[in-house]
Amino acid sequence: MLMKSSTQSLTEQLSARISERIRNRLLAPGARLPSVRQCAQQHGVSPSTVVAAYDQLLAQGLVEARKNRGFFVRESGRAASATEGDGAHPVDPALENAAANWSTAHWFAARAAGRRGVSPVNATALIRGMFHKVSDKPQPGMGVFPPDWLESTFMPAAVRKVTSSRALQDFSLQYGEPLGDAGLRRLLAKKLATLNVHTAPEHIITTVGATHALDIVSRTLLRPGDPVMVEEPGWAVEFARLAALGMHILPVPRRADGPDLEVMAKYCEVHKPKLYVSVSVFHNPTGYCLTPGSAHRILQLANQHNFHVVEDDTYSHIAPEHATRLTALDGLQRTIYVSGFAKILAPNWRIGYLAAPPTLVEQLLDTKLLATLTTPALLEKALALCIEQGQLRRHSERIRTRLDAARARSVKLALGADCSFAAEPVGLFGWVETGVDTDALSQRMLDEGYLLAPGALFHAERKPSTLMRINFATTQDAAFWRVFERVRAEQGR
Repeated sequence: MLMKSSTQSLTEQLSARISERIRNRLLAPGARLPSVRQCAQQHGVSPSTVVAAYDQLLAQGLVEARKNRGFFVRESGRAASATEGDGAHPVDPALENAAANWSTAHWFAARAAGRRGVSPVNATALIRGMFHKVSDKPQPGMGVFPPDWLESTFMPAAVRKVTSSRALQDFSLQYGEPLGDAGLRRLLAKKLATLNVHTAPEHIITTVGATHALDIVSRTLLRPGDPVMVEEPGWAVEFARLAALGMHILPVPRRADGPDLEVMAKYCEVHKPKLYVSVSVFHNPTGYCLTPGSAHRILQLANQHNFHVVEDDTYSHIAPEHATRLTALDGLQRTIYVSGFAKILAPNWRIGYLAAPPTLVEQLLDTKLLATLTTPALLEKALALCIEQGQLRRHSERIRTRLDAARARSVKLALGADCSFAAEPVGLFGWVETGVDTDALSQRMLDEGYLLAPGALFHAERKPSTLMRINFATTQDAAFWRVFERVRAEQGR
């Protein structure tokens, strides 16, 4: 809330708030700022204060004014002369108010139509947006557990034990094993066996998080322009990452039992895809789990049309061991298994891994070595201790129990706020129907200190959506839902 008692004027406060969002990519390049009237209502200030704040942003080069249309976040690389030619002067309030009906829906429609002045959201924008600290409140849009859920004494103890070893100097003063710490890989092979994914330690490669593992697979098996099938809705960063690599993204609708097999079959006939990326268990954002029937058909298509499948099992630590996994059915022939420990243990340790067919291991390892050489042996050895002594298993069980309770509370509060669930609430995320445009809603909720994950982020071609993804661990507070209901009602006026 803007405060009149602040040492800064209301104009300066409003300008600083908007500029921070632009710099942290919470407002993407090309995005239209709220109309003067809308902004004044949202922040409880006069229209003249908003005009003055927008004028400051113009002077800083952060926004541009388009005659009779409003204010837009300046796109990187857009020349000042081009902006001036578009009418880079403070918009007359009357004209600006006349443009107030230019809604978020129109903005995204313009992007889909390829109109000048609207740029696609990239991976950096999504990452900055999701991990920028908006406030000290629990954040519904975050994709991780709250830090207090992950606190433990066993992780620091494992690091101390590893660093007190006489061998510390030996493995610190030379590069580690290319594949990753041998002890950790042996334990990972045993862990995978409990999921019916049978592999040898020498077919496992450790990585700097699961995202790095996905990147290694993409850079090894694909070339710019190659067609890749990705589930939709799906992980926002994966769409952006593949697009940044120049891949031809083929979105496959994700249903409760698995991907739309008819769409997959059509893609196979027309585009001959090289790869299919899947989150089989506790799919993000829906929570869906793959059924055995769908899994068998996917593998039949992979064999028939000669493409690989990469299975992202990031949520394996909170998922049932008996859940259907493509890699278990395929035996790591056409499939590559990817997972990590950021969600359940220590996000900043950045330890992930992949298990691959023997024929691909050397190629994948070459890609890893070119990018990072090796991975940090110290943290890998510490993680191995946590697994070997059973601490990770017990920690995961505690998290699952706590998450079950949080989910029950969050679901009750969401339903009480007149929301519904587009998919059965399971796992970490809920796919929630709000009844309003969640892109516009997310910008309004930022003013209240809450970061949402609007449904548009989870599509290959961003388009208006009334859905949002919530994190059950961070939405069990009734205070959030009260603010949500108020802001949603204001948006509907």
